[in-house]
Amino acid sequence: MRILLYSGKGGVGKTSVAAATGLQLAKQGVKTLVMSVDPAHSLADSFALKASLFDARTADPLTIAPNLDIQEVNIQLEIKRHWREISGYITTVLRTSGLGDVEAEEMAILPGMEELSAMMYVNQYRKANTYEVIVLDCAPTAESLRFVSMPTTLDWYMKHVFPMERKVFNAVRPLANRVSPVELPSDSYFANIKDLFEKIEGIDTILEDPQLTSVRLVSNPERMVLRETQRAFVYFSLHGLTVDTIVVNRVLPTEASDTYFGRWREAQQEILGEVETYFNPVPVRRVPMFQEEVMGQERLEKLASVLYAPDENPSLVTRSERPYSFGRVDGAYQVRVAMPFAAKGEVGLFKKGDELVIEVGTLRRHVGLPTSMAALHPVRARFEDKTLVVELREVA
Repeated sequence: MRILLYSGKGGVGKTSVAAATGLQLAKQGVKTLVMSVDPAHSLADSFALKASLFDARTADPLTIAPNLDIQEVNIQLEIKRHWREISGYITTVLRTSGLGDVEAEEMAILPGMEELSAMMYVNQYRKANTYEVIVLDCAPTAESLRFVSMPTTLDWYMKHVFPMERKVFNAVRPLANRVSPVELPSDSYFANIKDLFEKIEGIDTILEDPQLTSVRLVSNPERMVLRETQRAFVYFSLHGLTVDTIVVNRVLPTEASDTYFGRWREAQQEILGEVETYFNPVPVRRVPMFQEEVMGQERLEKLASVLYAPDENPSLVTRSERPYSFGRVDGAYQVRVAMPFAAKGEVGLFKKGDELVIEVGTLRRHVGLPTSMAALHPVRARFEDKTLVVELREVA
């Protein structure tokens, strides 16, 4: 099964690109699911399906064309299915602070619940071989990064914190519940957490395998958006994912040549040149600004015809270069991390246990080291042609 993850600053345009990709695959006979992980959920709107503002028909896979299903993760429904114990305990705690029932239930929807629910579905469909391709319409960049980083974070918590936390709570619960104004979570709370982790276990390996998962960044020809796309490229690389396509949306056509749009188009062309240079050798696809809003299957098919050749398969692996790799040169072990837009002064690194921790801006990436390098320490780092090379040796 292939996973195509669409993220970026394209707003509704990003959703349209993901939907058009799903249509292209379905027309070629590929069993495809387009899943929205964006809380805004504009996927059904893109297909012009929603009759009301909050239409729940797409909470489960809904067939809208031969070989094509769509799904929008409904967090209220997911809480009832998967998060009952966790949400119930948090709601109880919030009620003791004076919040009403409805307010407490809303506040009990924690950040990350929607993303984890989507991961559970992806893992479920992968194990059951339900679909050949899953197209993920993710939220804007920051939320997408949370989506891809969550399995690693949860894995660390389950291995290092969860077992001890569960034992401590079991030991102190009888005494603490006598004096505490709020009862400590029951063991069923921890059982719910363990069950959720088991349902997403292994998804991080799937996301980091370039033969299985590709990231497509959707951008606009604007300088601020370009900068954000560059940062997203670095961040996804640090998280071990492979970006194989950049889609630049809303490019003004040549017909826009009057005084107002002409200057705007010239500015766009300059930025497009920078995009081609910055992301090379990653291919860049351009999508023009259409005269009509891209909604409904007919217009989405028109968008697909702009993005892809008639017989082109969007799910083919076009780039499998790993964002980081391990090696040994002249007796020294090396970790090489692709960082095309980061400068030397912007990067910090240190070693923690058997992991190399790299910091870029506010993002921290843990690169797990193989057994042969786990006891070594970073002694030197340098940039080589947009690649961070970290040298590790034994320290006496």
